[in-house]
Amino acid sequence: MKHDWVQCQLRLLFFSALLILPFIAHAQDKIRVGLSSISATSGSIWVAEEKGLFKKHGVEAEVIVIGGGASRVVSSLIAGEIQFSVGGGDSVIRSALRGADTVLVASPLKTGLQRLMTRADIKTPADLKGKKVAITRFGSASHWVLQLFLRKWGMRAEDIQILQLGSSPAMYATLDKGGVDGAVFTIPTFFVAEERGYRTLADPADMDIYYLQNSVDSTRSFLRKQRDQALRFVKAICEGIAYFKKNKTESIAVLQKKLRIQSAQEKDVKYLEASYHLLASKFYNQVPYATPKAVETTLEFISAEDPKAKGADPKSFLDESLVREVEASGFIKTLYEN
Repeated sequence: MKHDWVQCQLRLLFFSALLILPFIAHAQDKIRVGLSSISATSGSIWVAEEKGLFKKHGVEAEVIVIGGGASRVVSSLIAGEIQFSVGGGDSVIRSALRGADTVLVASPLKTGLQRLMTRADIKTPADLKGKKVAITRFGSASHWVLQLFLRKWGMRAEDIQILQLGSSPAMYATLDKGGVDGAVFTIPTFFVAEERGYRTLADPADMDIYYLQNSVDSTRSFLRKQRDQALRFVKAICEGIAYFKKNKTESIAVLQKKLRIQSAQEKDVKYLEASYHLLASKFYNQVPYATPKAVETTLEFISAEDPKAKGADPKSFLDESLVREVEASGFIKTLYEN
């Protein structure tokens, strides 16, 4: 009798453990996400973090700013220090061409959101020759798009002086003091520069230039070993985009916090609102597939220095299966029904 009672208790403990284990496993799912810079373009990811959307999908996500441009954040990805990186997609493609395990997973932005802005007296690309132009870092999205601009104009990097200054605010301060003649800005800084009279010499949206500014990247080995965890992470990314698009006041508050804009002055709020509207209405992908044309642009540019890029299949650098599965489930559609 006693033996039967003990057996019954053991069975109860066993089945209880089976029920609890999945919840424990989800609670312990921790992902480190590295950002290449502090930029409003990361708004949807910050919203997913601040509004508990990662936790909602069973992921404990630590979003950290690594800085130093896309090449540095991809190096951290390869080293296993982070599980996802967010930065210029050309770096993850370059690393894959060199044999790394890196892969593009998603792209919240349809294309990059940066502009080359200069002093008012620089009116044409030819006027830029010999001048000083600031970027954040070599290997960053700002460096990448500057090279695309120059190529479009039939110019080379050697035709100008490129300076690394670390961030859009630092570049703006240097431009304002006359330390450089132009800079590649992202939002909200290019709104500030525009209001102060600086000229937009190049805007990708007007030049038919597609590139990956904030691609979400990982490694194939991580996606293979932790597919369920990665899938839940992508669901949170998709919900972060939807939340951002549908909740202006809350999203601007998150941008203000993350961009460390302490001032509540009308002009600062105005710049944040302009950034929000640009992202929410034009640049954020409802379904965050990476634009194939952006990958093609990258490969075409890289092929001049790396023969492996010539004829490479753009799809070989993408793993669209996660976004595709989330979309096929109807989850993204439900986010926009109300």
